[in-house]
Amino acid sequence: MQITRETGRTSAVVAMILALAMPPAAAAGVTDTEIRIGNIMPYTGPLAGFAAIGRAEAAYFNMINERGGINGRKITFISRDDSSNPVTALEETRNLVEEQNVLLMFGSFGTPGNLATRKYLNEKNIPQLFVASGDEEWAHPKKFPWTMGWQPTFRSEGRIYANYIQASYADSKIAVLWQNDQFGRDLFRGLQEGLGVTANKIVADIAIEADMSIDTQVDILKASGAEVLVLNCAPPISARAIRRAAELGWHPVLLLVNAAASIANALRPAGLENAIGVISTSFLKDIGDVTWKEDPAIKTWLAFMDKYYPDGDKDDGYAIFGYAAAETLLQVLTQCGDDLSRENIMKQAASLKNYQSPVALPGIAINTGPSDFRPIEQMRLVQFDGTAWQPIGDVIESAFAASPGDN
Repeated sequence: MQITRETGRTSAVVAMILALAMPPAAAAGVTDTEIRIGNIMPYTGPLAGFAAIGRAEAAYFNMINERGGINGRKITFISRDDSSNPVTALEETRNLVEEQNVLLMFGSFGTPGNLATRKYLNEKNIPQLFVASGDEEWAHPKKFPWTMGWQPTFRSEGRIYANYIQASYADSKIAVLWQNDQFGRDLFRGLQEGLGVTANKIVADIAIEADMSIDTQVDILKASGAEVLVLNCAPPISARAIRRAAELGWHPVLLLVNAAASIANALRPAGLENAIGVISTSFLKDIGDVTWKEDPAIKTWLAFMDKYYPDGDKDDGYAIFGYAAAETLLQVLTQCGDDLSRENIMKQAASLKNYQSPVALPGIAINTGPSDFRPIEQMRLVQFDGTAWQPIGDVIESAFAASPGDN
């Protein structure tokens, strides 16, 4: 068949009309029946206690698949172990993108590993959504438009503790046991900033590694005469510190960072009797709190655990953390409709308006925007009563007045 100039023009017009009528092209990692999602977790190593986050997320997506998926598409959730090693995190992320063909990375744990993969994912235009770390580095939409955090920042949490100390224990000496990494430094920095001119009340602080024995360090902190002890470290070390303080007969006001405030992984190993009175922050409901005994969302959570994650510990705050993060991703993907391009996924992630996870504490809402990549900016102070975490104050806005989010 001979193609004339006129028929060529007609064909071009028809092709253009057809192209405009077609739905947006799907990104790699998505088909009419499947959405492939990648994840990195420390299933082994010193921070393996946090692996319940990934296991709960996998269980959540299994539940969603059993119910028909998202707009008819099933989730294939591929979670890899990095043993908290950033080199391994980058290797596994590359494999997930280049070999496993994932649409996006979701909920990967830890600051070092996510920092190691951020540049690669942003260069590839791969969403790095709802990072499981409270570092401020996940809120720079101009520099890293494909990376977004989820939880409140460590630095702002430190400021919350500072405000509490100033209000309730203004004349007390303070000791800090902090983890020698970016997590520990950020929270300690927020504590010092919040204390301001009263930061000289910190009479002792010791930096530690994630896998070291800390009895001697707790002995030194006790000898400082401190009446307030801030534990800014991973759950296993926090547990040992609480137990050691009790063995020494030292009973300071104990402030425990949210990242370590797991009854299953910190308070129970410390001895629940030793942990009575410990203060922390929270943004999710605690199933042990009788306030939520008849709460429909908690009943749904318990049924979920029984059916989809029966080996999980219901007292493990990391399990409900993973569940709530997965709920948030479900909301984003549902908002996407049939446009599952990576660009639209980031657009929808930055378009969450007063979204509330059913397992979030009342008043804790997620709001994002093109220049606001901080989904959760609110927390509540809570205190452990020997069985559950009880709220002891109103919802606190943890965001800074001057946000670096649009940098």
